[in-house]
Amino acid sequence: EEYKKVLAEIKDYEDILANEQRVLDIIHDELVAIKEEYAIPRRSEIIGEPKEIRIEDLIAEEDMVVTLSHRGYIKRNPLSLYRSQKRGGKGVIGLSSKQEDFVERLFVASTHDYFLCFSNLGRLYWLKVHQIPEAGRTSRGKALVNLLPIDKAANEHIAAVVPVREFEEDKFVVMATKTGIVKKTPLKDFSHPRPSGIIAATIKEGDELVTASITDGNADVFLATRNGLSIRFSEKDIRPMGRQATGVIGIRLKDDDQVVAMVIITDEHGHILTATENGYGKRTPITDYRVQSRGGKGIINIKVSEKIGKVVGVVMVYENDEIMLVGASGNIIRMNVKDIRITGRSAQGVRLIRLAEGDKLAAIAKLGINERQE
Repeated sequence: EEYKKVLAEIKDYEDILANEQRVLDIIHDELVAIKEEYAIPRRSEIIGEPKEIRIEDLIAEEDMVVTLSHRGYIKRNPLSLYRSQKRGGKGVIGLSSKQEDFVERLFVASTHDYFLCFSNLGRLYWLKVHQIPEAGRTSRGKALVNLLPIDKAANEHIAAVVPVREFEEDKFVVMATKTGIVKKTPLKDFSHPRPSGIIAATIKEGDELVTASITDGNADVFLATRNGLSIRFSEKDIRPMGRQATGVIGIRLKDDDQVVAMVIITDEHGHILTATENGYGKRTPITDYRVQSRGGKGIINIKVSEKIGKVVGVVMVYENDEIMLVGASGNIIRMNVKDIRITGRSAQGVRLIRLAEGDKLAAIAKLGINERQE
């Protein structure tokens, strides 16, 4: 009887193998049984084709204070590390500098931004903010030459660092040199730099690139010189040029003068804040500076003297903004713009920071209202 049972099973199995529909029915019945016994609600969501994951997607977005020293050391720290103080305060240590080194430039940017690094020789290097090492407040950071292929043999250094998120079609980069040459190039021309850098502008012998800013093509350009002169002209006076071009004359300078700063003006409601090497500064309504033709000799911005020293920086500010001042020794102070009284173009201003004997103001940077952290 058992033998007959085995023969019946064999016949049934052979029928299954010969009948595709029976195979499918058995599979269906078994899967239904498994579902009834083990099924639970789906815990994952099925979506369309996944997007490419970038390293930036894994990094929290945060405002950073990025400092660059004279000898080329760079670092970043959270903006919240620096507290706000009253005008005339002594500040906090932002860098413990070695001899002959000092903080030369200071910027505020998001960890998701890019830095377009323009060298004094007119070359452009590309650096992501989150790639900049985060270091202690008194640390010097890391040598920029180790992050970018800078040509030290040619005395190349970074002259301008421009934060950017997207390379938009209708944006431009306006550059200025110390001899008063200006140049405007579409931002998209800088969207694909090579690892070794690309040419941003052709710089003549004896000249250097000193600053660069992003514009929308409809702003005014304001140039300030070390001896206290300035000129304001329409950006439309500068025709767009390719990366290889040299540029055109922005301001005609005397032999002992040079451009130290450029401000892009987009409205008439702000003030021009000027700081000098001995820690003095003033803010003047932008309306006090009339629009001139490009290539003029300029007008007085601040009356420089032995007391206040030469101009080291100029920024566009509004009433609710804050600024950061950096001494050559590394001392940093953060203060409210409204604590600085408004004066005319030819005034000498007030003391912004008390510098130690032998110290000089090295840099000034603005913190926008959306970047402030109470």
